[in-house]
Amino acid sequence: MKIERSHFRHLPETSIQTGFPSAATHYSEAAIDLNEVLTNNRDASYFFRVEGNFLEHFQIHTEDILIIDRSVLPKNGQLILVVKNGEFQVKHFDKTEKDPALTLWGVITYIIHKTA
Repeated sequence: MKIERSHFRHLPETSIQTGFPSAATHYSEAAIDLNEVLTNNRDASYFFRVEGNFLEHFQIHTEDILIIDRSVLPKNGQLILVVKNGEFQVKHFDKTEKDPALTLWGVITYIIHKTA
């Protein structure tokens, strides 16, 4: 009796579906790019991680991430990041306030809170 070699060869770059296809195959969505969703001007946007609870009166907690856009003009009442005496500070923008010691660094556009 002679044993014959099979003529079928599995090619590693091809796949063959086995079993039932997923019912949700046509519902797949593209991944969410947070840079695209949360920033308007990528070149002028910065991410700051907060350390400490000194900003709790702004509902900003330790390990929160602030997204700051330097290309946005602040509106009255918006949260802004300023530099005073070489240190960053978070403030509400007040167009009537004139403090030459403050330098506007950018507008806080998003605060990302860690929930777990």
